[in-house]
Amino acid sequence: MSQTPPARPLPWLEPGEPFPPVERAWGPQDPAPGLLAAGGVLDLPTLRAAYAQGIFPWYSAGQPILWWSTDPRMVLEPHAFRLHRSLRKTIQSLLREGRLAIRFDHDFERVIRACAHTPREGQDGTWILPPMVQAYTRLHQAGLAHSVETWIDGELAGGLYCINIGAMVYGESMFSRQSNASKIALAALVAFCRQHAVPLIDCQQETAHLALMGAHPIPRSDFCRRLRQAIAHPHPVWRFDPLYWKQLIPDGGAGP
Repeated sequence: MSQTPPARPLPWLEPGEPFPPVERAWGPQDPAPGLLAAGGVLDLPTLRAAYAQGIFPWYSAGQPILWWSTDPRMVLEPHAFRLHRSLRKTIQSLLREGRLAIRFDHDFERVIRACAHTPREGQDGTWILPPMVQAYTRLHQAGLAHSVETWIDGELAGGLYCINIGAMVYGESMFSRQSNASKIALAALVAFCRQHAVPLIDCQQETAHLALMGAHPIPRSDFCRRLRQAIAHPHPVWRFDPLYWKQLIPDGGAGP
């Protein structure tokens, strides 16, 4: 009878210690494919270094900080985004009626706390623990984390938050309080990325929801190559102009 080989030892990071190469992440034969290391800290230099190498933190209550670099990597190329007809009509209607506003970074902490109460697809509980909220709020204050907010009738209806280094955008989490509000935020982010020639939105892990909107997996080696190219470019100015909707809805009108 064949036995499953034991998992390779997982590196433990001391604060300030560099990450191992992403190629050393656990593979399909290991208990948690994509897991690279544990330990370390969630300070700004560590998080910036992680994202610049295609690494992200993801862990649950009672666990140490866990660092991942999945292979394949789920990505959304803005030009491949699928704006389904029903969502297009919803956006057009809200814009015509003057009920929709997209705001960037208006209330980042409120957005990330709302995301913390929204489990990832197919999972129970949250991975956005209080230390993560604090760490990403510091990233926001440093200009590296941003919120994309869907406001309907003057109320925050949904949104998402993401990381930006150079011309690379990393999607993190989203939430909705009204139907389609998080999808509208994602559509606005895509329109912004098209406007500013952002080539790739990192989605980290594969989900059916993202696949329906045009995201697809690519090999980690391809992702890291494209990541290195993107972060070498200047970052965009994080401001949403309603005219950006024309990147997705050429005949839709920007509304007031």
